[in-house]
Amino acid sequence: MIYTYDPKVMHTVLIKDVESFPKITSAYTDVTLLLGPGLLTTDGAQHRKQRKLLKPIFSIAHLRGISHIFVNINHRLRNAIGKRLCTEEWRVLDINGWMARTTLEMLGQAGLGHSFDNLQQDSTDSYGESLKSFFPVFSRIPFLRVFVSMFADYVPERLTRKILGLAYPFPNVLRVLKLSDTMTKRAKEIVHEKKKALENGDKALAHQVGEGKDIMSILLKYNMAASQAEKLTDEEVFAQMSNFILAGMDTTSNALSRILNVLAGNPEAQNKLRNEIVEARATVGEGNNLDIPYDVLIKLPYLDAVCRETLRLYAPVNLIGRTARHDTVLPLSSPVRQKDGALMNEFIVPRDTFILMDLLGFNTDKHIWGEDAFEWRPERWLEPLPGKLTDIRVPGVYSNLMSFSGALTCSLDIEVVLAVLLPAFAFDLTDQPIVWNSGAVTYPTMGEESTRPEMLLKVKALAQAS
Repeated sequence: MIYTYDPKVMHTVLIKDVESFPKITSAYTDVTLLLGPGLLTTDGAQHRKQRKLLKPIFSIAHLRGISHIFVNINHRLRNAIGKRLCTEEWRVLDINGWMARTTLEMLGQAGLGHSFDNLQQDSTDSYGESLKSFFPVFSRIPFLRVFVSMFADYVPERLTRKILGLAYPFPNVLRVLKLSDTMTKRAKEIVHEKKKALENGDKALAHQVGEGKDIMSILLKYNMAASQAEKLTDEEVFAQMSNFILAGMDTTSNALSRILNVLAGNPEAQNKLRNEIVEARATVGEGNNLDIPYDVLIKLPYLDAVCRETLRLYAPVNLIGRTARHDTVLPLSSPVRQKDGALMNEFIVPRDTFILMDLLGFNTDKHIWGEDAFEWRPERWLEPLPGKLTDIRVPGVYSNLMSFSGALTCSLDIEVVLAVLLPAFAFDLTDQPIVWNSGAVTYPTMGEESTRPEMLLKVKALAQAS
């Protein structure tokens, strides 16, 4: 194994020579078995074909066109929280729970054209519940990857699933299989509904959730028009649904929770950000009753700085792994002195070596970010960036950071939620400690003993809220 947070190594592995470092080295993995061949679980030519078909959906123009969907959902969130407060006194709420519900609904409507949660009652549909439960259950069966890898190159996926279905002594294995079956069944139902609406024309799509602008509707349109060589199979189309939601839901909701956690502990920064949002709303209409247009929202400097700084210091996902397909050589961004005193600018990587890349390690490297690398200081993004940072090629997709390997919709989700909530509510810490736990996605619990994802904050309605 090689452990690294060298940006040149990560750029080579994740971008420049990506074919030499696959994330999948067997016919299929435990994740492929459970979620199907989607963007999150495929590699090589199949992954490139899917990315090519999905690429136009993540353009700036498309995000601008669906931003009102995010805003409408967050108005429902604001109203739901407001009803639970009633007065201007502080009340303790599970903010992580609200962020998870809101993110699932935003991704559901914008991604699938499907509503999971009206944010009024305390439950979602079976598909939404399965999505929320998948990673917590999956994380309790670490041996599953090893077990599946033993069969993957010799046994068909369907037979491996049947074998796992006999694992009665391991209830979490049976439970994750049931979650997988539920997600697949609902995915097929939703896709068939979309196909029927497509057959009835654009007017029928416009009356659906997502207004025909959701990722699934557009993907089906593109797929119908694609050549036979570029067309996705039905199995791949079904898999995109759970892949897309799972890739974005926990990362975005926990990133939002972390931002609100940090702002609750920094009232001066919270007030500064609130004032920026309120002033921006006042410039687009009378008072602060109108929403901030997409083009204005993404240019708010302190909002952008708070999001970037929190994602830099508290990345939702900290580690990415790849495996060397063959013997190769990786370059270093700066030389390393060997035991014999000689300087080494590159190193040999034998075939099948596992490379573990530390995203947080890069985001907090003092040689790049300076001596205050471990300090939460949004103002650093309002100043000229460190020279070393501008000289290196950071293989992340967002703002010189290694915090998101997903689509830019995640950052838009975050900014819309903050723009709607902060003018309406103030947030403060409770007396209970919030602990952030390492996992596939970093998540909060109340205290070290708890295993339940939860983050309690004190919340108060503001008189200026519209």
